[in-house]
Amino acid sequence: MRRSKAIRATAWGVVAAGVLAPLVRRQVKAPPLVLQAVAFCAPVGLCVATRRSRARDVATCGLQMWAYVAAYKTPHDDAAVQTTRVHVDYPIAIDCALGFGTLPTTRLQRCLAQVGPDGPRWRTLDKVLVWAHWSWFLVPHGTLVYLMLRHPNRFERAATLTYAVFDVGGMIYWVLPTAPPWYAAAAPENGRAGNAVDEPVAVAHPEPRRMVEVRRMMVEYGESFWRDGWGPLYSVLGGNPLAAMPSLHFATSVMAALLLAESGPVAGAVGWAYAGTLGFALVYLGEHYVADLLGGAALTLAVRRLAPRAAPVAIRFARGVAGLEAIAHEERNAAA
Repeated sequence: MRRSKAIRATAWGVVAAGVLAPLVRRQVKAPPLVLQAVAFCAPVGLCVATRRSRARDVATCGLQMWAYVAAYKTPHDDAAVQTTRVHVDYPIAIDCALGFGTLPTTRLQRCLAQVGPDGPRWRTLDKVLVWAHWSWFLVPHGTLVYLMLRHPNRFERAATLTYAVFDVGGMIYWVLPTAPPWYAAAAPENGRAGNAVDEPVAVAHPEPRRMVEVRRMMVEYGESFWRDGWGPLYSVLGGNPLAAMPSLHFATSVMAALLLAESGPVAGAVGWAYAGTLGFALVYLGEHYVADLLGGAALTLAVRRLAPRAAPVAIRFARGVAGLEAIAHEERNAAA
């Protein structure tokens, strides 16, 4: 009994430390990787501290995303340092090649977007695409909720694949900070121009930067629709403007579509319709290059392709956690 209590107490301590680590990452003088490792241990601690239930599954996913959000934002904690490492040119070169000399985003905005004497004119198409972009926050997790309720035997694998895409993408953001189109459009040769949402840091670049002609239509519409509430709202949802390659918006939506398609043709059609709409929106609105979407799709396919190879290690790890869970609750299991 003492052993069980000690294991549960330790596990709850791991959970508490994992929840706290992202909150104090700027105050604690510790390597970011250490704090991130602590944060990602929280879901494991919860799986030992409590017995398996639907509520635990939801909470575990929540802790995983809490750790991911910190991993996503941490590279931008020192914005000046990150800006000196940012890659601006290579996605422009790729998209110019794909667009036969002109960025696809620029072509789409010239063809479809309308601007009048009083500013942008927001047509139904523009609004649908902006809201498709905003609704992404619900799609990967909503897909998992759907599978949990309708196809529970598929949930565990689906959650593992989905959050693997998030986590691997987050790691890439640490080592390859890449500017999205709107950021490059605001960048003069020797610095960065500010905007109302993501305030870039002025910094001298060692080489001239290629310029692009792109509007950030999502922000323009957000400021018009939400008015004074836009700044506080985006400050919660943003946090790292140089996390563009790969596009996790597109990568996780493609993963959701693949997982939904496995569960049935109707769900799959809905998933693919959303993924296609979102992909178009991301390019048209100036949020991502086509290259970013290709990178996101490649990440998703790589995760799915490599998952069977990683499965034996994952299974052994899961069995180890399940063994600790059994020991942590052995007296309760005996009583039951």
